[in-house]
Amino acid sequence: MKTVSGKEFCRLLEAKGWELKRIIGSHHIYTKAGCPFRISVPVHGNSPLKIGLQKHLMKLAGIDASEL
Repeated sequence: MKTVSGKEFCRLLEAKGWELKRIIGSHHIYTKAGCPFRISVPVHGNSPLKIGLQKHLMKLAGIDASEL
């Protein structure tokens, strides 16, 4: 699986209909109408997300590995 940075993952979330609600420090908080949870993405420059966190966020957002 290709790893992506926090910035790239945020762009992917926005393309899927997620809305940026707020930024707390380096964490971008996203919500989507009809979803009871929010997604917090750490954006630390262009450093890639750790693979376990990336898989978890992809599962929550309904993103397939082929969409990366």
